[in-house]
Amino acid sequence: MEILLNILALSMGFAIVVISIPPVIKIARAKKLYEPLDERKHHAKDIPPFGGVAIFIGFVISTIVATESYVFESLKYIIASIILIFFIGLKDDFLVITVKNKMIVQIFAAVLLITLGNVHFTNLHGIFGLYEIHYFSTVFVSLFVMTGIINAFNLIDGIDGLASGLAMLAGTFFGVWFYLAGQIQFSIMSFALVGSLAGFFLFNVFGKQNKLFMGDAGSLVIGLIVSTLVIKFNEFNIIKTAPYAINAAPAVSFAVLTVPVIDTLRVITIRLMQKKSPFSPDRNHIHHKLLIIVPNHFKVTLILISVSSFLIGFALFLNKISMNINIQIFLIFSTGNLLSFIPAILTKRDTIHKKKTTKPARIRRHPVRIIDVAVEKEPKEIDNGTISCSIEGEGISGSSSAGYK
Repeated sequence: MEILLNILALSMGFAIVVISIPPVIKIARAKKLYEPLDERKHHAKDIPPFGGVAIFIGFVISTIVATESYVFESLKYIIASIILIFFIGLKDDFLVITVKNKMIVQIFAAVLLITLGNVHFTNLHGIFGLYEIHYFSTVFVSLFVMTGIINAFNLIDGIDGLASGLAMLAGTFFGVWFYLAGQIQFSIMSFALVGSLAGFFLFNVFGKQNKLFMGDAGSLVIGLIVSTLVIKFNEFNIIKTAPYAINAAPAVSFAVLTVPVIDTLRVITIRLMQKKSPFSPDRNHIHHKLLIIVPNHFKVTLILISVSSFLIGFALFLNKISMNINIQIFLIFSTGNLLSFIPAILTKRDTIHKKKTTKPARIRRHPVRIIDVAVEKEPKEIDNGTISCSIEGEGISGSSSAGYK
């Protein structure tokens, strides 16, 4: 029965999104609501940015239906927070709003989820030697993690399929673990997310006439859902003797999010070093650098999903050998950080190579021979006259005359 409910959530989320997207695109085209073109965009035609609408509908309906037979006290607060995030993202898709206003709504939604939805950290699993933490510390840490993950997914959404692909990987990992650990409500929630994103992925990556983007409404909602799964994953792993318990849950959950988190830290650092706002747009993201080397959105997306899968496997291996959690996080962070610089290094080397191999244009010079010069003076005008000159050479010939005084 439990496996059927997870399959129901997955398939229902997928079906609702696939059915919802064509009318969403039709309305957007009728009202001429498109993603604005600028120098950072990789698309050459007008594309609607309202995939988040379909993702929101698919996820909410499939989660509510599939968890109907379970006691899920947190669900109403999770959905309330998602609604807040969804509408601020949708407003940003219609009308560009300030970063300050977006952050205020994100903080409000996160606080609602932390205080009323009971979605917060109570234990740090030994990070910096800390285990159980005070309630106020709980609120601060949980708020920091939630807003960080929300904005990480918002910033990584730069090419077709990337944000949705990474979120599907995260949802699949957490969904399988929640199912094995007996936390069926959250496994259903995870697979509802995966199914909804899979439906969107088809149109976003492979769509021709019906292509669309998820917009901020989609990326912000994804970030909030994934942050909820991360926190609950860590909380359910506090008891180390429980079935399928993971000793270093924070390290493993960090590995799941390494690609968007490292990319966010990287671009913010670069912007601050350039004395720019950390939220000012640019082309310093990992996917932008990879596109120079591999000019194909789908291939770049697959590369980054593969890297994320490798880091998850690496984290599980470190967990298996019972390494200290702080060392695990350090190794995962260092590995992810080193990998993030590879595209930039390869791009720089390629640019230098092209400069060295590009030869300057050569100007062909032809020998020219003056064959006739004549000076004519007007009668009685000693100081005035005309100089006539004829020239010829390889491939050229002509004549010219000029007056003089």
